[in-house]
Amino acid sequence: MINRRNPDTSDITTRTIKSTFITEGDTCSAMLHVPEGEDGSPLPGILMVGGWGSVQQALTSSFVNHFVAAGYAVMEFDFPGWGLSSGWPRQDINPWRRVKAASAALAHLKSQPQVAAHRIVVWGTSFGGGHVVDLATQHPDLHGAIIQVPMLDGLVTLRATPLPRMIQLLGLGVAGLLKPGTAIHVPTVARKGEFGTMDRDNAWEALQMGLDAHPGAKYVNRVTARSVLTIGFYRPWTRLKDVQVPMLIVGATRDTVAPFVEDKVRKVANPNLKVVQIDADHFDPYFEPCFPDALKPQLGFLNEVLPI
Repeated sequence: MINRRNPDTSDITTRTIKSTFITEGDTCSAMLHVPEGEDGSPLPGILMVGGWGSVQQALTSSFVNHFVAAGYAVMEFDFPGWGLSSGWPRQDINPWRRVKAASAALAHLKSQPQVAAHRIVVWGTSFGGGHVVDLATQHPDLHGAIIQVPMLDGLVTLRATPLPRMIQLLGLGVAGLLKPGTAIHVPTVARKGEFGTMDRDNAWEALQMGLDAHPGAKYVNRVTARSVLTIGFYRPWTRLKDVQVPMLIVGATRDTVAPFVEDKVRKVANPNLKVVQIDADHFDPYFEPCFPDALKPQLGFLNEVLPI
């Protein structure tokens, strides 16, 4: 196990602007981060799309801060039913609805006066990496896309789950589906060997370190069991062939939560795709000492496709 540490961004100052937008009748919370003291000129923008159990400022703050320090306006948001956003049932995940919410978030980012609407890159991590594949196919006007430790094949992700755990999760998922109005929840993150949707790659320790980086932050550690039923049907890698914008894919060689399907990515043979692999598990890229290895190619990519 690598001795993880939260990256130090204490020397980076940002200004945060809170706002909301509507998607399918739900009000979503968003935070736009811009460089402190910026002169008011529209900045190139980055939309951050979080993962499976993600909420604003969960694990991704170090990336946000470094992108802002590089001169970008960066927006995070909460999916419907999560964090500060409205929506029912709470803590529910439907990847296709999430893509619609991310598309609405992209439109909202473009409408901000601090942002150059035609100079946008989308960024996604884990389950959100798959959503960014969908966004990149739907919005060819984007300057580019970055996906980090992406969940690209739900079938592979399910097969990586120990069989007894998968049977238990799927059983609860079916029960939740058959009882409309009665939401059955399971832990999103668990200690190694304990019951939850993610207990591998030191997921529990990653959650605690993420919370430690934001004193006073609260995290609702649960997800509807029926959410698990969507995973196997969600296979964004099949749409990589349709990506028409430059895309950087940062895969982790030791990822057992959402194993990197390098063979499938290479098979697509889309010249718009650039693959970088780092020696890491699913959660290592958010922390030192792996964080710089994940950040460096992303900043380089941004400098190529969306220079300041």
